[in-house]
Amino acid sequence: MLFFAIAGLSVGSFLNLCIDRLPLSQSIITPPSHCPVCQRRVPAYDLIPLFNYFWLRGQCRYCRARIPVRLPVIELATGLTFAFLYWKFGTSHELGMSLVYACFMIVIFVIDLEHHLILNKVVYPGIVVAFAFSFVWPELGVLGALIGGAVGFAFLFLPYLVYPRGMGMGDVKLALMIGLMAGWRGALVALLMAALVGGLLSLFLLLFRLKRRGEGIPFGPFLAVAAMVALLWGESISDWYLDLFQ
Repeated sequence: MLFFAIAGLSVGSFLNLCIDRLPLSQSIITPPSHCPVCQRRVPAYDLIPLFNYFWLRGQCRYCRARIPVRLPVIELATGLTFAFLYWKFGTSHELGMSLVYACFMIVIFVIDLEHHLILNKVVYPGIVVAFAFSFVWPELGVLGALIGGAVGFAFLFLPYLVYPRGMGMGDVKLALMIGLMAGWRGALVALLMAALVGGLLSLFLLLFRLKRRGEGIPFGPFLAVAAMVALLWGESISDWYLDLFQ
């Protein structure tokens, strides 16, 4: 678990780079990591995940520009996620696939939260990967994935047709990816959970005037979290729900 936690910290550092550059249509390969204010290249000894943020007191070594607190938060979250997934799956192919899914969802979560965008350059590769993984994911299979993708797509495409301003096409594509990941039951669990939690949070923000009526609240973060919940426990949640009516 410690190994996977440390690996997750390093991967989280790369995910931060993706989150910073992809919305700006910048390469995630070049140039090397640098301060966006003074443009000085960040030396290797300042790239130690999590530790260097506190060592440098949240500032660039050269120009003292503030380093966003989001960077260590994402590194820590990724490290904890990797450790948890290892605890959940052990050394199995499910572990490898779930780690990849977690990386996709973290990037989608933060970019949509910060920019209100679900990027095609993230979700399209995610759809391809999810379909490919369906060939080896236990108890899912290609047919189950395709049915799940169709259910997820239809579930959000209809609201998009009715009210395009309230539901972006990026959300619809993400729902398709979730269906391919988790099957139709997992897709329904994820979508209903995201709608419920998102609706309650929106109501809370409106009641306490933290958001004004008509202001957009990104749905992607709710979908991303619900997707991982459905991937890990979707079958159990749906079985529990159905048992309530028996």
